[in-house]
Amino acid sequence: MNKKRIYLDYNATTPPAHFLKDKLGEWVDQWGNPSSVHYEGQAARALLWQAKEHLAHFIGCHPLELVMTSGGTEANNMAIKGLYEKYHSKHPSKTEIITSVVEHPSLREAIKYLETKGMQVRYVPISNKGELDKNFYHSVLSDKTFLVAIMHANNETGHIFPIANLAKAARQVGAIFHSDMVQTLGKMPIHLHQLGVDTASFSAHKFYALKGTGALYCRKGIVPNNLIHGGPQERKRRSGTENVLRIACMGAVAERGNAILKKFQSLKALRDQMEQQILTKLAKAQIIGQKANRLYNTSAIYIPQIDAETIMMNMDLKGYSFSVGSACHSGSLHPNETIMAMGINSTSARSVFRISLGIYTTKAEINSFVQDLQKSMDRLSAMQKQ
Repeated sequence: MNKKRIYLDYNATTPPAHFLKDKLGEWVDQWGNPSSVHYEGQAARALLWQAKEHLAHFIGCHPLELVMTSGGTEANNMAIKGLYEKYHSKHPSKTEIITSVVEHPSLREAIKYLETKGMQVRYVPISNKGELDKNFYHSVLSDKTFLVAIMHANNETGHIFPIANLAKAARQVGAIFHSDMVQTLGKMPIHLHQLGVDTASFSAHKFYALKGTGALYCRKGIVPNNLIHGGPQERKRRSGTENVLRIACMGAVAERGNAILKKFQSLKALRDQMEQQILTKLAKAQIIGQKANRLYNTSAIYIPQIDAETIMMNMDLKGYSFSVGSACHSGSLHPNETIMAMGINSTSARSVFRISLGIYTTKAEINSFVQDLQKSMDRLSAMQKQ
């Protein structure tokens, strides 16, 4: 394949920031164990702490409120299971959990695990526009609520949820509030102390850093039980020698976080231009929740009667990478659960694909994508008529 590939799947993972290539050699030399007291260990520890400071400054918290993890999945599990193990026995009358119907599998499955422990789960629905049903949320929030777990923004449609207001209401009934913020890091300003959440999860590889690390924010005074037992690392909250190289990369990207946010702002115009071109060139196409409050980079596109996986495979051969849903569902034959939660039937849900842009996406790439998408759709439509 001679054509340069065009990557349009930034919600699944991001390419590492270009500047990291110049830093990796330097950081590889900081190979000491950060728990050791000798020179090599303390050099690694200094690099680890510096990374935490950069990340904490970028997301509005204190470095000591961060627990470095292997990624967003571990952070979500540590929050959901660790909070239950630490605090539920102290509040036995709080028997309910509130979450949304569109959470990431790492959070949803952790909550299902707590159902086996006797917890009752209330699932907040979303509208056909992708918006959270706030009336339902407030109707089920009560003194029985132990934990609320609602994502900051949806990975498949880009819809942003009003976390600050939801967390404020949860505090009023004495509930703990967790938010999966994997998709919003570097895409919108985050100030954890102002948002009022108790815990929040983050992932490095969605933020132009490397796979294999992430973070869990734990508000001062909130200490989930450790899920990984062993040494005293991360202030006894997460055992195991820290992955200094990957954490350093995450911290370095966070240090440049404001520049990334500024670049991300420009993606709204690019995304809107792409959506308008698609709606103009493809008469049957629809944008899911087009007028709702969405991340600037995300479009869920519905083309009736055309299988989205077929579209993706055709476009992949032309050099384009995008998704038919969450990367955690890749290879699955099941229709997109988030789209179905919006009231779209399973047949139609199979006709939805996701485009997610990033800071390296260009206008020329978008123009090329729309042109080739139109050609592919014309060919697929002609084949259907034969």
